[in-house]
Amino acid sequence: MLGVSTVSDLFSTPAATTRKGDAPEPLASRMRPRSLDEVAGQRHILGEGKLLRRAIESDRFTSLIFYGPPGTGKTSLAGVIARTTGSRFESLNGVESNVAEIRARIDQARTWRELRGETTILFIDEIHRFNKAQQDVLLPHIERGVVRFIGATTHNPYFHVNSPLVSRSQVFQLEPVPVDEVVRLLQRALADEDRGFGGKLVEASAEALNHLAEKSDGDARKALTALELAVMTTPADEDGVIRITLGVAEESIQRKAVVYDADGDAHYDTASAFIKSIRGSDPDAALYWLAKMLHAGEDPRFISRRLVIAASEDIGLADSNALRVALDAHHALEFVGMPEGRIPLAHATVYLATAPKSNTAYAALGKAMADIEQGRTLAVPPHLRTATRKKLAAASGESESKLQYFYSHDFEGAYVPQSYLPEGRVYYEAGDQGMEKRIRERLDYWRALAKPENGGGGHEVDQHAGDIDGRGQ
Repeated sequence: MLGVSTVSDLFSTPAATTRKGDAPEPLASRMRPRSLDEVAGQRHILGEGKLLRRAIESDRFTSLIFYGPPGTGKTSLAGVIARTTGSRFESLNGVESNVAEIRARIDQARTWRELRGETTILFIDEIHRFNKAQQDVLLPHIERGVVRFIGATTHNPYFHVNSPLVSRSQVFQLEPVPVDEVVRLLQRALADEDRGFGGKLVEASAEALNHLAEKSDGDARKALTALELAVMTTPADEDGVIRITLGVAEESIQRKAVVYDADGDAHYDTASAFIKSIRGSDPDAALYWLAKMLHAGEDPRFISRRLVIAASEDIGLADSNALRVALDAHHALEFVGMPEGRIPLAHATVYLATAPKSNTAYAALGKAMADIEQGRTLAVPPHLRTATRKKLAAASGESESKLQYFYSHDFEGAYVPQSYLPEGRVYYEAGDQGMEKRIRERLDYWRALAKPENGGGGHEVDQHAGDIDGRGQ
C-alpha cells in the first residue's frame, strides 16, 4: 500500500524520534490510537457496521468534519484514518496557518499524487478559525481530489464553517468518552511498555483510575495528562513501586474543568436543559444545570434573564407571582453581586420549577401574530376609535349606534357585552392550572353573556350612562 512509510514516520514512537536532552513526548500524544479498535469511545460512529467505520475500512470517503468537545479524539481519529488508508498526512491549524501555507500543502499533495500516485489527507484543526477566503481556497482542490480534507472543530460546523465546505463534507459529532472507556485507556497506558509506563513499577488503585476518569469529564487527553503527572511526581516506596492512590489522583487532577464554551454548543445546550427542566417541573435537574452554569463561569445576569422569560413563557397566568419572583431575583443579583447572588437565583429556580405551568397567554399571542402576518389586517371598529376619529365618522354619515361605546365601569361587575374585535375571533383559551382556572371561569361567564341568545354581542344595550363622553378613550 502506498504511503505507509510516511504514515509510519508520523506515528513513530518516542524511542525512535526523541533525542537525548529533548523534552519527552507527553503521554497523551504517545498513546494516540494506531487503529480504529484503539479509539476510545465513539462507538456510535465507529462501531462495527457503522457508516464512518465502513467508509474508512473501504477507503470510500472524500471529506470529513469532526466536531465535539476537547479530548474526544478528533485529531487522533484523523491520524488513524491516514494510517488505515495508507495516505500521506499533512496537518494545519486554523489559528496559525494562512492561505500561503494552505496552497503550499496542496501543491505538495499534487506533486505526490502525480509522481507516486499517493493520496494526501489534509487535516485542519480548529477549521472554524479559518476565514471565508481561507476555507474557499480548499473547495476546488477537494472537488478535483487533489486532497482529502478532514476538519476538526469544537464548534457546530453548521454555524461556524462555510456552507460550501460543509456541503462537500460528511459531518460526524464526537461525544465525550464514557468513564469506563477512559479507565480502560488509563489501564492500557500503565501496561504499554513502548508508549506508556509498562517499563515502570506502577500500581494504580481502581478508585484512583475511576476518579481520574470521572473528573476528566469525557476528555481522554485530560485523564492521560493527570495520570502522567501522578506517575512522574510520586516517589516509589521501599519496594520500588509507584503507588497511585485515590489521594494522589485527587491531587493530580484537582478541580474539575467543566466543558462549557461561552458562545458554543455547551453554552446553549446547558441553558436549554436548564429552561426545559423548569418547564418540566423538575427542581433537582434545574438546580444541577444552574450549578453547572455557575461553576463554569456563566454570566449570572444571563441566567436571571432566562428566569424572567421562563416566568412568563412557561408559568404565565397559572401563577403570576412567578414573574415577580424572577424579577426580584434579578434585582437582588444586581444588588448583592456574586457569589451571594446565586442564592436568589436558586430561590427563583426552585419557585419556577415547582409552580403550576401555563403558556396560554404566550400561545394566544402567537396565534394573533400569525393571523396578522398571514391574513388581512382588521380595521379598528368605529365605536373603539378615538373621539376625533368618531366625529369624522359621524360627519361622513356613520350611524350613531355603530359609534356608541359603553364604558364598562358604569355597569354591574364592570362588564358589558360589546364587540372589541371584528369577526368574533378567539385567541386566548384559559387553561386549568393554578390561578388560571379562576380566569377560565370568569371568561366563560363573560363569553356566555356576550352570546346573541343571551342578549349580548351587539351595541344595543340599555344603560344608565350611555352618552359618548370620551371615558375610556
